[in-house]
Parts: sequence; structure tokens; C-alpha cells
Amino acid sequence: MTGKSPFRGLKLGLHRLLGRKTTRVDGLTVTCDPALIPRSVVTALVKGSYEAPERQMVADAIRKGDRVVEIGTGVGVVSLLCNRLAGAGNVLSFEANASLEPAIRANFALNGMEPRLRLRAVTVDGAPISFYRNENIVSSSVYDRGLEAEKVTVESEALDAVLEAEQATVLVIDVEGAELALLACEGVGRLREIIVETHPHIVGEAETAAMVAGLQARGFKVTGRIHKNLRLSRAG
Repeated sequence: MTGKSPFRGLKLGLHRLLGRKTTRVDGLTVTCDPALIPRSVVTALVKGSYEAPERQMVADAIRKGDRVVEIGTGVGVVSLLCNRLAGAGNVLSFEANASLEPAIRANFALNGMEPRLRLRAVTVDGAPISFYRNENIVSSSVYDRGLEAEKVTVESEALDAVLEAEQATVLVIDVEGAELALLACEGVGRLREIIVETHPHIVGEAETAAMVAGLQARGFKVTGRIHKNLRLSRAG
């Protein structure tokens, strides 16, 4: 799933030549409508590189019947894969960037599914937060990264409460640096699997290493590593 195909460029050229509005990713149909999806994301989707490490780890980790909480849904591709693996209704997805809702819902509709979607952030305490919404969706963050971004206030839910209410077994998290605080929460220790994209370029190498060490001290083992993405599993 993560290997690079020599035909990626040819596939993208053909896609553009034919003016296609959808593509296939891991057996799922996803929209490439430029009214919904930025061009850079369309390119990654067509080439198959969009969230490829995260998709691979999700495929390896999630079992039928798992209760999955996903934080940072993006355009909904990983969320769709989680739903297909765990079963409809077993995945709760959070996305702080409300402008992505049309793309998420379009992708679910293309696959005959309905998302359990909350357009909120997830935080330690459940308080509203400032969110820096960037036109490049992969750069949107709770951190002011000095980029051209719109600062908005977003409601949030407390992670421990979400994990308890969902009886979660798996956490999938891509939150552009906020993982440091979230993965220190008490409820995380009851999960079986964590799939996280780390962001040492935002929060620091030492801080990221300390986060991983803290999870290991709580019984997790690093069972997968692809670039900045980690899978951490807990026995029992």
C-alpha cells in the first residue's frame, strides 16, 4: 500500500486528460471534484500517496467490531477505511476544519456509507480552542505556524470523555502537533491500538521522543513505523 508505483505520473496524467471527478483508493471511491478537494490533495489521491502510511497501519491494526475514535478526519479517506474494517457505526470521527464537511460527506455517499462525524476539535479539557485554518488542509493546526491561515474558534470535546463514551479500542490521530497533550490523557492507557502521525518539525524531536517513551511506560510497544507515522499496540 505504501510502495511507489512507476506508473503514478501516468495515472495522474490520464486522470487529468479524461477530466475524471473520482478515483479509487484501497477499493474505495473518492471525489476529486476541485470544488471540494484542493489540487494538491487530488494529486495525492490519484497517485495513491494520500495518507498512505496511515492507511497501511489502519489496515494492519483494525479488526471487525473495534470501536474506533479518529481525530483529524481530513477529507474522510482514512475514516472510510476504518468504517469498512471495523463495521458501520463503530467509528466516530472528529474534524476541526468545518470547511471539509462537504468533501467528507461526498466521499461517504460515494461508498454508500454515512459518517458519524463531529465538526469539533478534541482536547484535554473540552474547552473551545483557537484553530488556524489553512487553504492547504494538511497545514491547518491548533498551532500558529506562521503560515497564511484564518484563525477561528472551535468547540472541543475532552478526549477522556470521548474514549469512555465510545468504549474505544483504537485511536487514530493526526492533529498537527496536538498529539503530545492528547496522548498523555488517562483514557489512552485503556486502548489496544494507537495510530498516530507525529509532527517533530512542529513540536520538537525531543518532545516527540518523550511522548513515545511515555506511552511505552504505560505498556505500549511500537509495532509499526512508516516515516513520521507510528503504530503502538498494547498487549491484553
